Amino acid sequence: MVDRPAALFALGAHHLPELYPPRSMHRLQRLVRVDETVVAERFDTDDVQAALASTEYLITGWGCPPITTAVLDAAPRLRAILHTAGSVKTLLTAECWERGLAVTSAASANAVPVAEYTLAAILFAGKDVFRLRDRYHSDRHFTLAEVQTGVGNYGRRVGVIGASRIGRRVIELLRPFDIEVYLFDPYVDAGAAAELGVRLVDLDTLLRTCDIVTVHAPANPRTDRLVGAAQLALMRDGATLINTARGSLVDTHALIEHLEAGRLYAVLDVTDPEPLQADSELWNLPNTFLTPHIAGSHGNELARMGDCIIDELERVLDGRPFAHAIVATDLDRVA
Repeated sequence: MVDRPAALFALGAHHLPELYPPRSMHRLQRLVRVDETVVAERFDTDDVQAALASTEYLITGWGCPPITTAVLDAAPRLRAILHTAGSVKTLLTAECWERGLAVTSAASANAVPVAEYTLAAILFAGKDVFRLRDRYHSDRHFTLAEVQTGVGNYGRRVGVIGASRIGRRVIELLRPFDIEVYLFDPYVDAGAAAELGVRLVDLDTLLRTCDIVTVHAPANPRTDRLVGAAQLALMRDGATLINTARGSLVDTHALIEHLEAGRLYAVLDVTDPEPLQADSELWNLPNTFLTPHIAGSHGNELARMGDCIIDELERVLDGRPFAHAIVATDLDRVA
């Protein structure tokens, strides 16, 4: 097909085989002309500069440098940027918006494994798995014939902070369970909350009444330490805080105080700072479950993001708008 538009990969080359395995690459090549051997980790090399001259679709991902005015000047035919990852904040410059480029990302695809991780953490927390695991390890206490009070997910109240893509996906995954979901999000009204099937409350109410609280708000100046000392103090004894968003949304020092007192539990896939300092108290607290920022896409999950971008490319080539279009005015309230 000689009339296929030209595309260019701009990402870390080592990610390309996982984002676009052979099946996906074959599908992509049917839509656009893209050279797998020319992957822009820098925009100032001769081969990349030559490719930019005819590029209509820039397929970006982790490792893509900022798309500056100089890059855009070298790509006069560029129509759209398709980001095979989540956030585009560090990638796009003001000039991209000023030139009216269409932008999309695979944030919705990346939301899937984060929501799955969160669901697993919620169900484990509701079952009191973390405490009972440690008890079993420490004194070999076997509970088969001993009913554990306060354990279980039947009627459990879960609070979701932020109806982001991930937050909404978590809400969707929780629907089959006998769990009552509370939501705090200043951008969601009563009608939208009803459609989501959640109870819309203010942040303080959510923290006071929920057994498990999971954070899914974006990181920006307004959400810095959103769950701070005063908010953590509202959480009920034995409650669990899950954070798969960004470490800056939670006051780490205040959280450590509550954890050291044995009052709360925490499941933290992100921390502040990140990576966590070697001497942080969080490493040694038995009521803290730490993972190294793994909730997002890894391994075979990267191909889901590639497929999402191919779906978006099919849409735009068919004359339809992106399903996951990003506009500049949304950037202050998305991840």
